Amino acid sequence: MAKGYWVSVYPAISGSESLAAYDKLAGPAVQAGGGRVLSRIPSRGGRVVAHEAGIAQRVVLIEFDSFEQAVAAYESEAYQKALVALPDGFERDFRIIEGID
Repeated sequence: MAKGYWVSVYPAISGSESLAAYDKLAGPAVQAGGGRVLSRIPSRGGRVVAHEAGIAQRVVLIEFDSFEQAVAAYESEAYQKALVALPDGFERDFRIIEGID
């Protein structure tokens, strides 16, 4: 079965500390849904090189055992509560994608 992934890119952040309320709720919701954070840069010290129209702001990659599990985690009550905590004015490009076996 192909894995599922959440890919989030934040083109504009006016201070990562304002994401603290979202992160506090989103982390446990992702874990409860079976997600594993593979990368969260630059906040975890990881490196990024952006090319073409790439964004060097916050990028988050989360892996799930299946695409269906990734969708269910997003739709969960716990994650929906986290979304409400995203501060106004944040721009985010979020996708759920299916991996290749």
